[in-house]
Amino acid sequence: MTISPKNIFSLKPSVPRLFVALVAGVVSLGMGAADSGQARLLLTVVVDGLDADYLGLLDSHFGDGGFRRLQRDGAVLTADYGPGLDAAAATVTLVTGAAPSTSGVASSTRYDRENMRVTSLFRDPEVLGNFTAVGYSPAALRVSTVADEARIAAGGVNVVYAVSPSPVQAIALAGHAANSALWLDHKTGNWASSTYYKEMPVATATRNRTVPLSSRLDTMSWTPTLPPESFTSLPDHLRRYPFRYVFPASNPQRLDMFMASPLVNREVSGVAADLLSTLRVGQHEGVTDVLSLAYTLQPYNYGKATDKRPELMDAYVKLDRSLEQLFADIDRRVGLDKTVVVLAATPPRRQSRRDDGQWGIPYGEFSTRKAISLLNIYLMAVYGNGDYVSAYHKGQFYLNHALLKERSLDERMVRAEAASFLAKMTGVDRVHTIDDVVAGRAGEQAEALRRNIDYATAGDLIVDVAPGVEIVDDYNTAPAANHVSMVERMAATTAPVFILAPGIAPQTMGMPVDARAIAPTVCRILRIRSPNGAAAAPVHLLGK
Repeated sequence: MTISPKNIFSLKPSVPRLFVALVAGVVSLGMGAADSGQARLLLTVVVDGLDADYLGLLDSHFGDGGFRRLQRDGAVLTADYGPGLDAAAATVTLVTGAAPSTSGVASSTRYDRENMRVTSLFRDPEVLGNFTAVGYSPAALRVSTVADEARIAAGGVNVVYAVSPSPVQAIALAGHAANSALWLDHKTGNWASSTYYKEMPVATATRNRTVPLSSRLDTMSWTPTLPPESFTSLPDHLRRYPFRYVFPASNPQRLDMFMASPLVNREVSGVAADLLSTLRVGQHEGVTDVLSLAYTLQPYNYGKATDKRPELMDAYVKLDRSLEQLFADIDRRVGLDKTVVVLAATPPRRQSRRDDGQWGIPYGEFSTRKAISLLNIYLMAVYGNGDYVSAYHKGQFYLNHALLKERSLDERMVRAEAASFLAKMTGVDRVHTIDDVVAGRAGEQAEALRRNIDYATAGDLIVDVAPGVEIVDDYNTAPAANHVSMVERMAATTAPVFILAPGIAPQTMGMPVDARAIAPTVCRILRIRSPNGAAAAPVHLLGK
C-alpha cells in the first residue's frame, strides 16, 4: 500500500496507530522542507539594522541579482527577537536557536563583577590574537551553532569561515568548530583572528601586508552611488546637496567612522571573495561548507546633519550591489542551485540623533553618574554608609553584593527598594529587578524579557528610559567635545529573514516567527541535527 498525505488518515483500524504516527511525522518533515539534495554551501549573511520598509521603498533602485533575487525566489519571513538584544546577541539567537538565557550571550559586552570592569563577552586571556593584540574565543558561548552542527555532520572534512567587522559577531557566526573567524581590529584596521582557531587564511594575511586598510583610508571617500535627485521619496532639500565623507589620518576617529559606514561592507565582501577563490569554499564534494558574513545598515551617526536618510538609502544601494556580485561569484564557482542562502537582519537600534530644537520635540537627559550618586545616597540613608552601587552597564545597575552580604542585607529587599527609587527619577519609563524578570513578572513582555536576560551576567536592576530621553553615560565615559547625542526611540524587535534554497518555493509568511526557529529551519533544509540549545520547532516552508 502506498501511503501519501491524502490517504494516511484513511488507513484501516488494523494498521497500528504508532506506525501511522511515525509515517505522518516523516511525511510532515518531507513537506516542511523539500528534498534539495546535498547542499555544497551554506551562505549565512547577517545584516545589522536591515529594515523591510526600506527594501520596498528602494526596490526601483536595486538590480535583479541582490535583494530582488531574495524577495523573488526565496522564502520571506519576519523574525521576532523580543526586547533588549544588540546585534551580537541577536546573531547568536539566529545561529543557535537559543535565547540569551540559554546561550549565555545577552550582549556583546558584560560587566565583570569580580574585576569591576566592562569587558567584551568573548575576550579570552587564554588565547592570543592573530594581527591583533587581543585574544577572543567562543568559550562564553554555552551552546552549539548551525555552523558547528554542519562541521560535525561532515566529520570535519568541510570548511567553516566567518567574516565580520566585529569580533563578537564573527565568533558568533563561526561557532566553536570553525576553521577561522575574521574581524577588523578597531585600532589597526587589520583583519584579525585568534589562536583559538586553527587557521589564519593566507589570502587574508596577505591582504593585511600588501593592501592594509590603514594605508588606504586616506584615499577613500564615501559619496552617493546614484544621483541624489533620483531618490524622489526624499524632500527636496535632502536631494540638493550630495554628501561626502573622507577618513584622513588627522582624524583620530577615522577607523570608527569607516566601520560605521557602508564602505566596511565592501571590505567584508573583499575578504569573502578571497576565501571563495583561494580556499575553494563550497567546492568540496559530498559535504556542506559554511561561509558566514556580517554587514551593517545602521544609520550613520557621524557628521553634522541630523537627517541621514540620503546616507542610509545609499548604504542599501551599495549593499545590494555587493550582494549581487557575491551571489554571481558563488553561482559561478559553486552554483546557487547547490547553495542555501540565509540572509537575516538584526533589529534596529532604539536610538537616533537628537532632533533640532526648532521642532519642539520633548527632550530630556538621564545621567548615569547622577543616577548612581542619588541611588547610593538614598540607600545609605536607609541602610547606613557604604558604596551600594557598583556600576551601570547597558541599561542595568549593579549593586555591591559583597557589601550587602557583609551587612547581612537581603538582596531582594534592597533591589526592590532601589527599583522603587529609580522609577521616580526624571526620564525613567520603567524599572525591573532581576528577581521580577526571572520570575516572569516584568510587565507586558515578561516572558520575552526573561528569556533575553542571562542571569549569570545580568545586573540587579534593568532600567528603560522614556522615548526622547538621551542616556548620558558619564559614569563610564568622560564627556567629549565630539560626543554624539543619541536619544531613545521605541522600535520594533522584528526584522526580515530570507531563505533561498533548492527545493524551497518562493513564499511569504505574513505572521512573525520566533527568531529561535530560524536555526532549526536551516538545519532541516541541510538535513542535519539542530544546535543543542534549539528547542523551537522548525518553520514549515513549502517545497517546489
